[in-house]
Amino acid sequence: MARSLSSLLHRSLYGSLYSPPRSATLRPTHRVRSTGAALAVALAFGVLGGCAGNPAVHADARYDFGPPPQVATSGPMRAVKVLDVTAPATLASDKLVYRLSYADAQQTASYADSHWTMEPSALLTQRLRDVLSQRGTVLTGSDVVRAPVLRMELNQFEQVFDSQTQSHGAVAARVTLTQSGRVVAQRSFVAQAPATSADAAGGARALATASDDLVAQISAWLSTQALVAGQ
Repeated sequence: MARSLSSLLHRSLYGSLYSPPRSATLRPTHRVRSTGAALAVALAFGVLGGCAGNPAVHADARYDFGPPPQVATSGPMRAVKVLDVTAPATLASDKLVYRLSYADAQQTASYADSHWTMEPSALLTQRLRDVLSQRGTVLTGSDVVRAPVLRMELNQFEQVFDSQTQSHGAVAARVTLTQSGRVVAQRSFVAQAPATSADAAGGARALATASDDLVAQISAWLSTQALVAGQ
């Protein structure tokens, strides 16, 4: 460990790229320049890679959101088209992304041996449709029926480490409701949930919980929109 840490610090200080531990794939946005920052990042990845000796960790774990929750409905809802959730290129993969905000908030990384079963945007599309269908008819973009259209743009979906041992799932999105091409309403939503463990499993659970909270917020917001509320 001491040799690895020393090597990391040497390479960081002298401008070379370094190799991340096997349990994480680092995609830095800028090079670590200070000794303090390099040491913090080295120690952080040492914690996240602490299970490298356990063969079970190297099996490629696949996570989804689990079964949809039974939400308290806010009354029936008119038919609405829920389009596929869109996301920036940085989230257009099945990687389980995390950020060491206490060491360098401008860098993100991903676990090498833990992934989502599909892209986060696809998981959120599925969850949003499942929950809203408990209140009324949910259509897709390919349906020719005329109905209000709900668009969701995913902006953040990551496990954020506040310290080496504490983290939370953070999800943020912008939702737009349109009718015949005209914007009727638009709002940004944010949801967070604490992780029960400082690893991929804890991050996946926290992000699933935060996603369910985000979807519940959107469902409640739709109840205030006369275009879709009621029958």
